[in-house]
Amino acid sequence: MSAQSRTEIALITGASAGIGRAFAQQLAPRCKGMILIGRDADKLASVVAELEHADLSITSLALDLTSTEGLTRVMEAIRQKGPVTMLVNNAGFATHGRFAESDLDMEMAMVNLHCNATLALCRAALPYMKDEGRGVVINVSSVGSFFPVKYSAVYGASKTFLNMFSQALQQEVQADGIRVQCLCPSYTRSDFSSREPLAALDQSKVADELWWNAEDIVAGSLAQLDAEEHAVMCLPDDHNRVLAQRGISAQAAGLA
Repeated sequence: MSAQSRTEIALITGASAGIGRAFAQQLAPRCKGMILIGRDADKLASVVAELEHADLSITSLALDLTSTEGLTRVMEAIRQKGPVTMLVNNAGFATHGRFAESDLDMEMAMVNLHCNATLALCRAALPYMKDEGRGVVINVSSVGSFFPVKYSAVYGASKTFLNMFSQALQQEVQADGIRVQCLCPSYTRSDFSSREPLAALDQSKVADELWWNAEDIVAGSLAQLDAEEHAVMCLPDDHNRVLAQRGISAQAAGLA
C-alpha cells in the first residue's frame, strides 16, 4: 500500500478525535480524497482545517451512525464520492457498570454502532473495492474482545463480533485483492476514555504499560498493512498479544 501514490479514497468513522483523527492525519499523504465522519461538528471541522494544507479533497459529515438517517447519508457518500478504497470503521463508545442496572437504549445503540454500522458500511464499500481489484478494510476492535470484561459486558461482546467477522471476511475477499485488518488497541489516551459513560471507571487502576497513544496505535496498524505477510488481527505489542492469547486459552479451557 505504501508504494501506491495518492490513489486512495479513505472513509474514516469516528474521525473527530483519538484513533480516528490519527488515521486521518497519517493517511492524508496516501490519499487523494477523504470522507470523514464524526458526531461532534466542531471537532470534525478542526480535523478538516488541520488537513486543508494537504493536496486532497475532503468531505466531512457530522452525524450519528446509530441512526438510520446518518447511516444512509454515509452510504450515499460512498456511492457519490468513491470509489472508497480504504474503509476504517473506528466509531465507537463504551459503558461501565453492571449490565442489570444499565441504560438498555445506550447498550443497544453501542451494538448498533459497533456491529450494524460496520456491516452496512462494509457491504456498501466492498463492491467498489472488488471492481478496483484492491482495497483495505480496518475494523477497530479492542484487546478487551479476547476475554470477558466485567462491567463492560456488551462492549467486549460487540468487539468480539468484529474479530470473528473480520477474519471470516478476509477469507471471502482475499482473492479480490482486498485486505481486512481487525485492529485491537489497548487502553488509549484519548477522548474515548474521558466520556461520561466511563465516568465510573477508575483509570488509575489500569497499569501504565497498557496505555498507548492514538498516533502509535495507528502507526502500528498501517505498518502491519504495509508488510508483505498480512495478519488479520493487529495488536499493539507483545504484552497485549500475550494477554489476548491467555484470553483465547481461557475460553478454550471453558469449552473443553
